[in-house]
Amino acid sequence: MKLLYVIGVRLLLFTTLILAFWAVLFYQSIMQEISDEVDETLEDYAESIIRESRGKELPNASYGLNNQFFIRKVTQEYAESHPKALFEDRDVFIKEINEYTPARVYTYIYRGSDGSWNEIEVSTPHVDKDELRDEIFSWLMFLLTAILLVIVVVNVWAVQNSMRPLQNLLKWLDAYRLGKNNQPLDNPTNISEFIKLNETAAQSMARNEKLYEQQKQFIGNAAHELQTPIAVCLNRLEMMLDDDTLSERQIEEIGKTLQTLGNLSRLNRSLLLLSKIENGQFNDNKRIDLSAQLTSLFADYEEIYSHRQISVEIQVKAPFIVKMDESLSTVLLSNLIKNAYIHNYDGGKISINMSHNELRISNTGSCTPLDEKKVFNRFYNSGKKTSTGLGLSITKAICTQYNLQIKYRFDEGRHHFIVKSR
Repeated sequence: MKLLYVIGVRLLLFTTLILAFWAVLFYQSIMQEISDEVDETLEDYAESIIRESRGKELPNASYGLNNQFFIRKVTQEYAESHPKALFEDRDVFIKEINEYTPARVYTYIYRGSDGSWNEIEVSTPHVDKDELRDEIFSWLMFLLTAILLVIVVVNVWAVQNSMRPLQNLLKWLDAYRLGKNNQPLDNPTNISEFIKLNETAAQSMARNEKLYEQQKQFIGNAAHELQTPIAVCLNRLEMMLDDDTLSERQIEEIGKTLQTLGNLSRLNRSLLLLSKIENGQFNDNKRIDLSAQLTSLFADYEEIYSHRQISVEIQVKAPFIVKMDESLSTVLLSNLIKNAYIHNYDGGKISINMSHNELRISNTGSCTPLDEKKVFNRFYNSGKKTSTGLGLSITKAICTQYNLQIKYRFDEGRHHFIVKSR
């Protein structure tokens, strides 16, 4: 998830909690204020009635649309067992309109001048708290939604504009290619953290460029310094084989040495190739039709391994077009084809299926499946004398370089290597 969305969601959740808490407090405060005002009015009304009742005779009940009261005699036991003053909300019957209506009721127990106990109940029509709560809730939801939308829009705008230097830096890093003519970082900002980040990124790329050049130079030197002595040794040993004075044992030992040096030479070339691929030193990319290359390469390998009587079946449903370096596409296909021949048995089978986005090479061979997690590791299962153990590692590196996906699968006694475009 993008940083902008993460910040926006967190701000939205945090703001929602704060506003929801505020809305609850606001509602309780409003209802408390309304009740307090009404309660004070009812207390004053009850006191005035009690004062008037001491001076003259008042009716036991008075009905009205606004206020009404009831006075009744109670026993001492009743007075002692009930609260002296009680406020409550309930529906009261109003005769004038012949219906019940929500009201605030104040009940007060007092002792009259004659020593008798009386209970007075005064009430006044009150707002319907359920309706008021629903109305307040509706308007609060509207207000909170509007506030949240404004907060989210403002914060997203602020964060997006504040993060623009970071976005520019990421674009520059994505477009940066080692060993190429890259544009210098142009990312003006007055935010100190981004200024430091720009400096660190530029310094890191400069160090990588220096290390890249040193590595390229080392690879070039290694190719020259190692291959040349190996070639000289091979030539000298081949010349020694022409010496008639050598014994059969000496000739056998020289042959073994030649084979070892040959393996060493192939291993050195494979390691150098792998390093060049991983360093991105192959950049002559163009559209390659793998189906055409595959047909041409198989013709050569069928001739080389014709003595093994391995049958080959090729089915091309559609051309597989990939943009990559032509020499690497040849290496990719050659390694897969050679692997299918080398790790097969005499009289075995190889089948190739190709579509517009997939190449599948299957071969018979060992009945034991390879380790899917290690099959593309260097020197894994390199028991064959003609194998350096780097073919599949090089194949994996090429696929990674050109955003291709390669998988291994063992099914129905066959080893399948599948190359797919992502």
